[in-house]
Amino acid sequence: MEGAKEFLEAIRNTELETSHFLAVVHILIGRKIFRIDGTLVSNGMSWRKLAELLKLIRWKEEGVIQLGAKPEELPPRDRFRYWLRAISFAPLNSTAVRNEVNALANRLKEIGYRVE
Repeated sequence: MEGAKEFLEAIRNTELETSHFLAVVHILIGRKIFRIDGTLVSNGMSWRKLAELLKLIRWKEEGVIQLGAKPEELPPRDRFRYWLRAISFAPLNSTAVRNEVNALANRLKEIGYRVE
């Protein structure tokens, strides 16, 4: 999970954080992430682990809107349940998201990551 944390922190330092959050969630859950040198960063993770990670690094709440959730309808005090519920709204297996991930893959190379 440490590698996924570093990946999210690298994304947080770019504009990818706000514009491609749905694709980033798709990548973290269902894709393998490598550093450019070939080191495995993440082999995919469960929704629960991703929710824990987003809570741990205090990801901005605006990301839930891209996932298709309404912030006012999510549990306000429990950040783990907040993120877990938000992820459940995301259309992670849609063609549009897969196309966005493929487009995002080139941008991730610029910050040192490769997605398969």
